[in-house]
Amino acid sequence: MQLKILTWHIHGSYLYYLSQIPHTIYVPIKEGRPEGYGGRCGSLPWPDNLVEVPADEVSKLDLDCILFQSKKNYLEDQYEILAPWQQELPKVYLEHDPPREHPTDTKHPVDDPNVLLVHCTPFNDLMWDSNRTPTRVVEHGVIVPDSIVYTGEIERGLTVVNGLKKRGRRLGLDVFLKARDEVALDLVGMESEALEGLGEVPNRELPHFMAQYRFFFNPIRYTSLGLAVCEAMMIGMPLIALATTEMATVLEDGETGYSDTRVPGLIDRMNLLLKDKSEALRIGSNARAYARERFGIERFIRDWNKVLSEVTGTSTNRVAAA
Repeated sequence: MQLKILTWHIHGSYLYYLSQIPHTIYVPIKEGRPEGYGGRCGSLPWPDNLVEVPADEVSKLDLDCILFQSKKNYLEDQYEILAPWQQELPKVYLEHDPPREHPTDTKHPVDDPNVLLVHCTPFNDLMWDSNRTPTRVVEHGVIVPDSIVYTGEIERGLTVVNGLKKRGRRLGLDVFLKARDEVALDLVGMESEALEGLGEVPNRELPHFMAQYRFFFNPIRYTSLGLAVCEAMMIGMPLIALATTEMATVLEDGETGYSDTRVPGLIDRMNLLLKDKSEALRIGSNARAYARERFGIERFIRDWNKVLSEVTGTSTNRVAAA
């Protein structure tokens, strides 16, 4: 059964991958495209099943499910744009991040046994106090064209983080700067120019751009697993990262990448890959095989179909098979 789902535009890249599911997804828009109401904005190749609808017309839609993606969606937006009967529909809350206020004792804003709380990593599910709310994990799924293959001809490392300067220690600002003092590293992402970075690379161009660099360095201490990390591994790019959060399960040190909680150890591994391209190719090949198994878009679609079938009491198997 093809479902009709309402959600908000919170994370553009995630919304693009989510829109690969075989259902109609409505996204509300407002004049000026404020937070949550951007619709099909940006340069991503949005599929036809992602449909914009003016926010003041949402209450007229015949919907099957509401998918929240932020605290504001759940506590404010639904009461602004949904009709009372729509507020009683099956609900899913997609939590993108680990708890911010306290890593272990923060209670999730949803406390409702009738809402399904979906986490995008097992680590996030572990750390949140989810109250009475049932939880599931749907790990990331990404798409990288087969034509994009890691080459590593640029003898530099690459870091992809948006707003790194203003987001500080949590996103590893100090770790990045320390590493860049000793190793050739480039930074891309929104506002990266503030740190002498190269600026933002459009989503569609990022995999090809990354593939030229010798390695991908993820300096982040505490956040969810970045989609750029998954995409880098999918193209066969060797990854170097702090062994924190879900990254501890994604990287097998010395096999699918290099991970450590000691920054000098990570810097040593960066220098190794800059000197030894054959090692970079070996690690990258292992990473690609692993990522295609764990972060393939087909598995992602199956998991989301299962979640939606569970909350709506319908069968999505026929559509998924098609």
